[in-house]
Amino acid sequence: MQFTIEIGRYNPEGTYAERAVQGECFPPPWDKAPPKHYQTYTVELPEHAVVLDALIAIREYQDESVAVRCACRSAICGSCAMWVNGHAHLACKSKLTEFTKDGKTRVESPPSMPVIRDLVCDMTTFWGKHFKVNPWLDAKKPEPGPMEEYRVPNAAMEELIQEVSCISCGACLMDCESFAVNPDFLGPQALAQAYRYVGDPRDSKTRDRLGEYSGPGGIWDCTHCYECVTQCPKGVDPLEQILKIRRLAVDAGFTNNPGTRHADAFATSVKHSGRLNELTLLPKSVGLFNVFGQLKTLPSAINMIRAGKLPPIIHKSIPGVSRIKAIFDRLGGRFK
Repeated sequence: MQFTIEIGRYNPEGTYAERAVQGECFPPPWDKAPPKHYQTYTVELPEHAVVLDALIAIREYQDESVAVRCACRSAICGSCAMWVNGHAHLACKSKLTEFTKDGKTRVESPPSMPVIRDLVCDMTTFWGKHFKVNPWLDAKKPEPGPMEEYRVPNAAMEELIQEVSCISCGACLMDCESFAVNPDFLGPQALAQAYRYVGDPRDSKTRDRLGEYSGPGGIWDCTHCYECVTQCPKGVDPLEQILKIRRLAVDAGFTNNPGTRHADAFATSVKHSGRLNELTLLPKSVGLFNVFGQLKTLPSAINMIRAGKLPPIIHKSIPGVSRIKAIFDRLGGRFK
């Protein structure tokens, strides 16, 4: 079969082939990324071919200047993660027949990551976040003897199967909208790995970890865009691991942060009126006695008023709100 591949080219020298077409700027939140030049190639490959097969064929037989990172070709190493038709995928796992749209397949480096050349992005930021969560166990005392091992329940280790499946390809971070607007956010991969150690009964630093992850750039900066869940090629489901850490952190008493206050304000409003009171949500999330924080929100409040989006001053309950309260009472937990 014949496939048309459109490659996003980039190099620091700014030199491109004459037939490379200048692309438009990426939309927010990736608008700060440098525009690419798109060069089109045609390759003849079998029906079962994947995107990486096409890229290798182009590099080997048509244009040796195309830079692409790859290794195992078996969805194990994770090095060929890139944007395919506008979302992060492993090129070695993406069948061309499934990713051909309007007669072509577009591949490029993700705009959320610094690009080195063509399809190769700089993973320094990714690995920096990975190591920032201290991805190793601090063994509990007493340590087993030289001929012994730590003994842990099977159920405890089965809980960590998803996290262990991570191949550190970075696809989740490449599409993470929170990371795109907040470079300090640890990101889905790092936090999924964080749960791998927080949830391990052999670790002695669980409480310290929960405190660190509850701070700025941590678990509460995730906005639930679900891109990490959709794009993960191994089913790690980073968002679910972030939610697990949140529950552990709240149970451990790490509640003096905007994230927990936001959840408290949200649940309290819904419980008592059946709907969200947007007028009080932001002040309660920032902290009612946090004067400096409240002042920082004034520009947002003014913009809302200008846009005609000021919430109702008088917040009314919905009919049958008693049923909502009954649900909260039955579920129990922090918001009972």
